[in-house]
Amino acid sequence: MNVAVLLLGYAALIAVLAPPLLARTHWAARAPRLGIWAWQALTATVVGSVVLAGLALAVPVLPVSGGLAELLQACSLTLRQQYGTPGGGAVAASGTALALAVLARVVWCLAAAVLRAWTERRRHAAVLAVVGRAHAGLGVTVLEDARPAAYCLPGQGHRVVLTSGALAALEPGELDAVIAHERAHIRQRHHLVLAYAEGLERAFPRLSLFRTAAVETRRLVELAADDAATARTGSLSLATALVELAGAGGRPAGSSSAGSPAGPPASLAASGGQVAGRVRRLLGGHRPLHRAVVWGGALAAGALLVLPLVVAAQPAMASTGTKSCPLPDAPVAAWGVW
Repeated sequence: MNVAVLLLGYAALIAVLAPPLLARTHWAARAPRLGIWAWQALTATVVGSVVLAGLALAVPVLPVSGGLAELLQACSLTLRQQYGTPGGGAVAASGTALALAVLARVVWCLAAAVLRAWTERRRHAAVLAVVGRAHAGLGVTVLEDARPAAYCLPGQGHRVVLTSGALAALEPGELDAVIAHERAHIRQRHHLVLAYAEGLERAFPRLSLFRTAAVETRRLVELAADDAATARTGSLSLATALVELAGAGGRPAGSSSAGSPAGPPASLAASGGQVAGRVRRLLGGHRPLHRAVVWGGALAAGALLVLPLVVAAQPAMASTGTKSCPLPDAPVAAWGVW
């Protein structure tokens, strides 16, 4: 019971304090990939803590010493003792229901988010196969549309898509910056990052932690792609291209149905997400965090993720070396002296 209370208290503390504290910090913009990892670790540790708390209520603590037969005997005796006490069965049933409900909700929403995005991308890829044309020099797919737009379709058969309007409006350096931005989305698998954040947001829409994590993740994946692009082309070219694309609406209008040039919602556009702030960041001189600070932050986020496992396992580990169960001593047979 104490372990379950500790885990639930830890989850509540993270869920309440993390959104206002982490969303107000400025270091995430200086190290967006670290920021993404921090939000992933925080959301995962809250979900994991609640699941482990439910399991702690359902399964009594067993020492890890002894052989397999001794451990199975201890398990049987301890379960019988816990479920036989007044209220023990109700507590165990409540813990089991909590763990299963949270796990089922998370798995269902994550699977639905991935499947929905995969279906949208596959449908739009079929459209591109009909109305798009390959640009051998740039390695992209071109749509005939006067509105400047650029986006990518990640996943299997990933591709970068530009409109003919973007080819006409952007200078060669700006085109290179936009294409590098889109390829960074594909290379860093940002579609999976977003599917995870948005799946948890749908699973627990009333919790500010998951809402804020989804919003911040959408912003940070764009910053991460910007950093990858500017490492190859320079900040000014990308900033100019973002202004041009944002002024045209970022992507062609229309739906993702057959015959429409628009990218599906599951695509990632260079002009998506707080363009004005990104342009200011690009022109203001980006100062990345020191590598040692980034590694320290990554380890700290990993520690938050591992902490619930340590708390849940501590009672069992503390009992190492003790007897697995209070079994009566077996009589010792007397052997004759030969």
